[in-house]
Amino acid sequence: MAAVNPTANAQGTREVVVETLREEASTWLFVAKTLIAFFATGWLAMRFDLPAPSTAMLTTIIVANRQSGMVLAKSFYRGIGTVAGATAAVGIVAAFPQQRDLFLLALSLWIGICAGGATLYRNFKSYAFVLGGYTAAIVAIPVIENPPGVFDSAVARLSEVLLGLLVSGMVNDVVFPSRMRDVLRRAARDQFAHFLGFVRGATGGSIPREAMENAHLRFVRDAVTLEDLRSSVIFEDAEARARSNHMRLFNQRFMAASTSFQSLHHLVNRLKRAKRDLAASTLIRLYAPIGDALDMPIEAGTGARLLLPRLAAARDTMRGNVATLRATLADTQDIRDFDTGASLLLRFVDELHAYVDAAASLQAPRVLGGSAEKVRFDRGNDWLGAGIATFRTTLTMLVLGLFWIDSAWPLGSSAMLLATVFAGLFATTPNPTRVTWVVMLGYLSGMAAGFICEFFLLTQVDGYGLLVFAVAPFLAIGLVMMMSRKLAFYGLGWAMGFAYILALKNVQVYDPAHFINDAIAQVVGLGAAAVSFVVIPPAIGSAWLRRRQLARLRGQVALAAEAPLPGLRHRFESVNHDLVSQVVAQTQPGSADSRALIAWALAVHETGRALIEMRHDMARRDVPPTLSPYLQAALHTLARFYEKPDAHGYQLARDAVATAIASVGEHAGQAHLLEHLHLVRMALLDGESVLAAYMPSAPLAKEITHAP
Repeated sequence: MAAVNPTANAQGTREVVVETLREEASTWLFVAKTLIAFFATGWLAMRFDLPAPSTAMLTTIIVANRQSGMVLAKSFYRGIGTVAGATAAVGIVAAFPQQRDLFLLALSLWIGICAGGATLYRNFKSYAFVLGGYTAAIVAIPVIENPPGVFDSAVARLSEVLLGLLVSGMVNDVVFPSRMRDVLRRAARDQFAHFLGFVRGATGGSIPREAMENAHLRFVRDAVTLEDLRSSVIFEDAEARARSNHMRLFNQRFMAASTSFQSLHHLVNRLKRAKRDLAASTLIRLYAPIGDALDMPIEAGTGARLLLPRLAAARDTMRGNVATLRATLADTQDIRDFDTGASLLLRFVDELHAYVDAAASLQAPRVLGGSAEKVRFDRGNDWLGAGIATFRTTLTMLVLGLFWIDSAWPLGSSAMLLATVFAGLFATTPNPTRVTWVVMLGYLSGMAAGFICEFFLLTQVDGYGLLVFAVAPFLAIGLVMMMSRKLAFYGLGWAMGFAYILALKNVQVYDPAHFINDAIAQVVGLGAAAVSFVVIPPAIGSAWLRRRQLARLRGQVALAAEAPLPGLRHRFESVNHDLVSQVVAQTQPGSADSRALIAWALAVHETGRALIEMRHDMARRDVPPTLSPYLQAALHTLARFYEKPDAHGYQLARDAVATAIASVGEHAGQAHLLEHLHLVRMALLDGESVLAAYMPSAPLAKEITHAP
């Protein structure tokens, strides 16, 4: 029996206790900061005699986040949405001051468009759209009987919301701020160290396909996470704003290098499976200087600057070794395989050097604003899914509006407001029906707590100080639950329901009948939002959308083959990573859908990037007129096959590539094109890839067939 090490056990227990205490401290710090912002906003709103201090106070809950940068980013976009919504409300009321039906139609359409726009983004930009719809409703609906009052209503709502945003931002930036820039720097360091460590560990030979698939998922998550963090950190830190484009360039170079790295190891794996060990081992020998260059402690900053000359020397060594190693090969097929791999390897080391250079520049004491190449991170948005969200939300608002008109329900406006908030807020979640019902349960609990607080405690206190003591414990319960992964949505519902139903103002009115009627109206609004997700299911998380996203991913090969070349590399890489990230987030890990996604992603990355590089070479050098039709035919058939894969399209693409290879071989000075085409053909004939399902016979899985 193994001896127990009491020191190790004590150390483990101590680490668990420290981590638990750190998490608890973070939770209660979030609760304290949110409560400070909530009550400071309420006090200021009452001092300024704003009509609805509760709107300003509710704003502090909606933008609450433990990270200061997240609060500032959320507040920035909420401010944009608020201004846009107030402007739209004034325009709608001015256009239809006496036509209630047309007014509700225009308002419903605006809210629907905002909900659709929210589905096109996966960061706080989506929140601007949600607030654009919500603000239009809270400005326009209360003045439906008094159109001239719309301007005063817009000014009041803007004042209340912007006050809440200002106070939240100041509190989170002053009271023990938790900086997102630290998270961003840590994410960039982790990405850098993990990728270079993986590259260093892979210089000894082939990588199992499963390991490469897992690495690809990690690369995708790292790239998308870094972009999401960058887009939030720029709001809290001036230095982060100055380095924002450098961070984008760092991320783009990471995506380019990781794609070439994967293509290189797929090539080595295929050669080994085809028993072409001499070509594979020769490429591994050519690869060896990279491992030697990376054989040092790796981290961003000083380590990156020290790596640059080592990688440059490795690149020079590899270029000098190409001819020597090629001379050791006698077989024509081995030479062709080596030429293809050597070209890919030299491209990879160039991209790796550029990536390390970007990492080093991020750590420079000063970064000049215009010193980095301008790049963008494009997203793979689905406009049809946004159209579904627009239709669903518009229809829900119209149904509630018609019910309000026909029933003359005095509190129908409250139902519409709540339906507006949650129909837009949860349109971007993978399972909005479940989320909305969980939030509704939390909302009911919060309103029940609000009833107890308002009629049993607030009626017994006098002054704002005692009001804080009466309200804070109830609100803190919801805020604590918001920090729990399991209870986050329930806690959000609790906090919003409690704050919204209290409707705190300068002269508080205690009317149980109105309280209960308003609570019923709010539940009806929440229920309408939940039912709308059942009647018209959202695209997000559905098998239908996954199929569309997978088709969009395959269509990236057509983009690589036919789109204009300027900026194409960056667009191809960023959209690919974003699409894969979306589908991974909505797919059960290890499922058939997940495996199919990864397999297609690897094929698309490799083939698409090879086509882009080939087109750049075609653009840089003169292609003989007699050769151009064969190259264009290869590009066209590959694009059509990936757009709609089937056995016939596969054979057309395979034969077109083989014909292009044979044609290039007949023209002197076109070896650079032959290397790209050969790589594409090897990918087409990979029996372990997703393309194997379209191959006419199984034997192709056992060997790499070369063009005559």
